[in-house]
Amino acid sequence: MNTTLSLQLTLEECCQLVEAPSASLVEMVEYGIVDPGGGDPRDWRFDSVALGRLRRAVRLQRELELDWQAVAVALDLLDEVGRLRAENENLRRRLLRFMEH
Repeated sequence: MNTTLSLQLTLEECCQLVEAPSASLVEMVEYGIVDPGGGDPRDWRFDSVALGRLRRAVRLQRELELDWQAVAVALDLLDEVGRLRAENENLRRRLLRFMEH
């Protein structure tokens, strides 16, 4: 049984935490930056992973002056780089174990 609490924030709560207007969060959802579930924005719920991704998206948009579509692409590429680095590290560890024997 999982006893960890799951963060479930509303659109308004997320807006306050990421310091962005609701229109921006709606755009981020439209571009697939996060998927809060539910069809109507009043039904959306954001978890801690989505909150982190929203914060990262807002930072990219503000610092690099990107539109939300470019932010979505940048986040996808950054996620892929992270996944590839983790895979590379895993393969490196396996290779070192192999070489030790």
